[in-house]
Amino acid sequence: MSGAIVVTRQEMTATELRAASGKARSARTARRMLAIALVLEGMDRKTAAETCGMDRQTLRDWVRRYNAEGVAGLTDRRSPGPPPRLTPEQKAALAARVETGPDPKRDGVVRWRRQDLKHWLETEFGVVMHERTVGKQLRGLGYRRLVPRPRHPKADEAAQEAFKKASPRR
Repeated sequence: MSGAIVVTRQEMTATELRAASGKARSARTARRMLAIALVLEGMDRKTAAETCGMDRQTLRDWVRRYNAEGVAGLTDRRSPGPPPRLTPEQKAALAARVETGPDPKRDGVVRWRRQDLKHWLETEFGVVMHERTVGKQLRGLGYRRLVPRPRHPKADEAAQEAFKKASPRR
């Protein structure tokens, strides 16, 4: 029989799998247990898969995982996700760069913008990312988008304080 799949793990009977499916936290896991219980009872792969709302190829994959890992193999696993864009050393260098601030003569800016840091990351580490992603990296490092009040480089703070003290209070 070419469409047959074999459940090699015999620690649970079909009845025990049905009982375990009723106690499962996830409906998906319960459906997978029921499909394997149907296979254990001798139902063909296509009918067992359709009864439990899956494709026969998908059922074959779940039977393989059940044979290898048991009931624990029927639960969903978290995807590892994409690898981080910056290494911890690169993140530390970015944080140090933000903390020291820009040098107007060397960097040509008086405060960091995401596009400036984006360009710096590209030239320093060869890491290409969008400005928004640079903002997410900064957010992950604990920085918030706070813009300081602009200050003129030739402002006289002593004159400003004297003006504040001489002004009548409201």
